[in-house]
Amino acid sequence: MAQPPAHPGISAAVTALCAQDLAQTLEKWQDWLIHEKALSRHTFRAYTGDVERFLIFLRAHKDEPPSLRTLSETEISDFRAWLSRRQMKGNGNATRARAVSSVRNFLAWLDRQGIAHTPSASLIRTPKLPHKLPRPLTENQSKTLLEHAADLARQDWIGARDIALFTLLYGCGLRIDEALSLNLSQAPDSANEDKNEDEDAGELRVRGKGNKERIVPVLPLVKKALAEYLALCPYPDTPDRAIFLGSRGKRLNQGVAQRAMRDLRKSLNLPETATPHALRHSFATHLLQNGANLREIQELLGHASLSTTQRYTELNAAEMLKIYKNTHPRAKKRNS
Repeated sequence: MAQPPAHPGISAAVTALCAQDLAQTLEKWQDWLIHEKALSRHTFRAYTGDVERFLIFLRAHKDEPPSLRTLSETEISDFRAWLSRRQMKGNGNATRARAVSSVRNFLAWLDRQGIAHTPSASLIRTPKLPHKLPRPLTENQSKTLLEHAADLARQDWIGARDIALFTLLYGCGLRIDEALSLNLSQAPDSANEDKNEDEDAGELRVRGKGNKERIVPVLPLVKKALAEYLALCPYPDTPDRAIFLGSRGKRLNQGVAQRAMRDLRKSLNLPETATPHALRHSFATHLLQNGANLREIQELLGHASLSTTQRYTELNAAEMLKIYKNTHPRAKKRNS
């Protein structure tokens, strides 16, 4: 599998603000995130961006270049001042909670490596977050979106690409980053074969979070969409070429896919929750509603913990309660 594009890290300008010992350590931490933790580009960018903003704050707050000693001596009052500053800038609880997680990750790594110990880090209180359930599309909404995925495309091959991408996300439950990281060498062999629609369409090897690989069965509908897109794609086929390409022949950018979905949902009058990731939620929810086993769904989604997958049972229960309240004669009588 070809390596993904280089991860953007903490900027040279911010590294220059730090003392030499911290600047060198930051490089080692980022290497660890990429090669040992195998974070996705999106998660890596979030972690390093949060730590970068924390260091900028420390530089101004302490009025000195932050060093390893500075981190060791950072007190709980300093962390509170940092979070207060972020709140004043309009950062919500979710954003601040992620920032705390990112900085804790960095400080914990320093501690494990025997580089620096920050006792006050364990005292940081993470902002409380509401318990959120996944927000999938309905089966009809998913069908409508896939049927009209090519409507706004300026070229036929780009329309076919969008159909194939969104069909893959919904039909296989992939994360958008997982789908865009796929190369032609990973495509199901049957993507370029003519088979009866009732026959097995092959499988897909997906590398997800933590560099963990899982095998996902490919539905005939997904195989057909991929085959039609690949037949129309104007760029040459090479094993290390990305499956999904942008208009200039480079690996499709996640922002372009999200924008295509955003424009599409507006034209179809779908809810704002209709995003590429919502198709993954829809995949899991619709499987559960149609009798799939929770453990099987966990394997298909690549969740490390079953508790993550169990969110979908809460959603299913909530939907059943809603239907009950709206349709049961006795429930309707009580609510009238």
